[in-house]
Amino acid sequence: MSPLDLLDFVISPAHAQAAAQAPAGGGFGVFVLPLVLLAVMYFIMIRPQMKRQKEHRAMLEKLAPGDEVITNGGIAGVVREIGDSFISVEIADNVRVRVQKGAVGNVLPKGTLKSA
Repeated sequence: MSPLDLLDFVISPAHAQAAAQAPAGGGFGVFVLPLVLLAVMYFIMIRPQMKRQKEHRAMLEKLAPGDEVITNGGIAGVVREIGDSFISVEIADNVRVRVQKGAVGNVLPKGTLKSA
């Protein structure tokens, strides 16, 4: 028995010949589909995230002493000092906490903390 006969048990010769004659290449769709998927991902995921980052940076640049803020950890207080990368937030009378600027989640309207 030759080695070719052993392969005939695994793959039939007709099936192997049909696979060899199949046309190669998928046409125009194979090229366009990945580009369309990338464009959709950009507009659904990447662009909105970049917009939020830009807004957050602008908010941090406008931060001033006396602003009422909420950190990402949920601590609410009044900004007392601003450094290059840290700010001092007063969370109660004479109780100050130093947090990174990036940890500020929102700037609240003036008087929000006094009404609560």
